[in-house]
Amino acid sequence: MTHDPRPFGRLLTAMVTPFTRDGALDIEGAARLAVHLVDEQRNDALVISGTTGESPTTTDAEKETLLRAVVEAVGDRAKVVAGVGTNNTAHTIELAHAAEKAGAHGLLVVTPYYNKPPQAGVLRHFLAVADASGLPIMAYDIPHRAGTAIATETLVRLAEHERIVAVKDAKGDLIASSWVLSRTDLAFYSGDDAATLPLLSIGGVGLVGTSSHFTGALAKGMIEAYEAGDTAGALRLHRQALPLFTGIFRSPGTILVKAGLTAAGLPAGPVRSPLVDASDEELTQLRQDAAAAGIVL
Repeated sequence: MTHDPRPFGRLLTAMVTPFTRDGALDIEGAARLAVHLVDEQRNDALVISGTTGESPTTTDAEKETLLRAVVEAVGDRAKVVAGVGTNNTAHTIELAHAAEKAGAHGLLVVTPYYNKPPQAGVLRHFLAVADASGLPIMAYDIPHRAGTAIATETLVRLAEHERIVAVKDAKGDLIASSWVLSRTDLAFYSGDDAATLPLLSIGGVGLVGTSSHFTGALAKGMIEAYEAGDTAGALRLHRQALPLFTGIFRSPGTILVKAGLTAAGLPAGPVRSPLVDASDEELTQLRQDAAAAGIVL
């Protein structure tokens, strides 16, 4: 099966979901943030309702409303990928259908979490979602959150499906990823900002980032430099962005991204429980990390 080598472009940001001060969905703010990420941070696509978007604490109706607003705001010049993954196959299919109707260009489907299915169950889950939707799918492999990795042989089997076209790779195992890349034409996107350049070196195509709310232009430049054969330039940009590539995860990424966006005067709002908003000390450290990367917050 031959796929587009970069089905979602080179740079995607897993966008936070802006809320109003009282915790309601901020639709106007979401549209404004999406425009900023595409126009100022050079994103080719946005992931809506991923973990960074607080999908565990938004309702299905909120997810659909948010998706429609972002598609309307930027869907004519950037792809919009809907996070629809849950640990319930039937519910994931419901969300996939809703996302398709709302205008999504693709789906992000995480490995079923908490219930720790065997690989046969992982395979069946992804294939069921792919069979039920007409949209291209990015499988999200993040065992430290989900509790289960997508094994190499499972990924090879998934690649046989015409709509499973990409992987958000947060496994942290470049050897395993290299084996999948050597046996399939799946497009591998780093799910760990700092691992993007190493993944590119074994055949990866880009990043689904968190710090890219702020480092997007740097990350895009790094990817483009590497693809142009300017490995020294790519390494320089990697090292410049590294303090924020890593610093954004000193606390759960959503917390620090929202703190940084608020400090920069961009839409974000509070986080929803059980997350808690960043402390003054955390914001100070974030600003230091950003400054080390040449970014002012």
